Amino acid sequence: MNSQDMDFVGHLEELRKRLIIVLGTFILFFTSAFVFVEDIYRWLMKELEIKLAILGPSDILWMYFLLAAVVAIAGTIPMAACQVWLFVRPALTEKERKVTLAYIPALFFLFICGISFGYFVIFPLVFDFLLSLSDGMFIDFFTTEKYFQFLIHMTLPFGFLFELPIVIMFLTSLGMLKPYQLQKNRKYSYFVLLITAVLLTPPDLLSDILVIIPLLFLYECSLLLSKMVYRRKRIKLEVVA
Repeated sequence: MNSQDMDFVGHLEELRKRLIIVLGTFILFFTSAFVFVEDIYRWLMKELEIKLAILGPSDILWMYFLLAAVVAIAGTIPMAACQVWLFVRPALTEKERKVTLAYIPALFFLFICGISFGYFVIFPLVFDFLLSLSDGMFIDFFTTEKYFQFLIHMTLPFGFLFELPIVIMFLTSLGMLKPYQLQKNRKYSYFVLLITAVLLTPPDLLSDILVIIPLLFLYECSLLLSKMVYRRKRIKLEVVA
């Protein structure tokens, strides 16, 4: 076996180690959340005035698994980001290592902010709007499965969307992205964000606006932060030169 094959096998072993750690972290958080899933359920349902229904005994277990999985995903993100950093660290310079390590806490913070925005702002707005469409014509009857599927669809995507600024800063700091590229493609990015907002919200103008504005704000913040990182990086290169 030549040195290239040994290096390749070594990378696979390292990747396997990182994946096992991430999986172990997920299982740990999943188990812990599963133990306290009843408390999580009561907290989520404290503002809901109606009772949810189940269509079979398996729905209870499905709800337990779903809530525990969402909590586990949120808790595993920092560890996953840390393991990715440890995997690519040998290929980074000392300066790049310090820069990339600083982004890990921000990933978790922005993910929680995104979920909170979806849960406290978007979800009540969309849920109340959809209920108003019945206007006394129907009996409100929600199953646990349908309700929590809807809740997750209205919250989890925003957790990932809110990480856009930190991802762009990270790519800019590594030289993989430049601010002028974001400026050049701004209209296309706006179009994608507009489509995203329309897909995530019911077909009414108010809901679309309430989602579009934060997404556009996130993009402009990402552009501003990218400029700051890029400018600082160029200044350091000029000083070294």
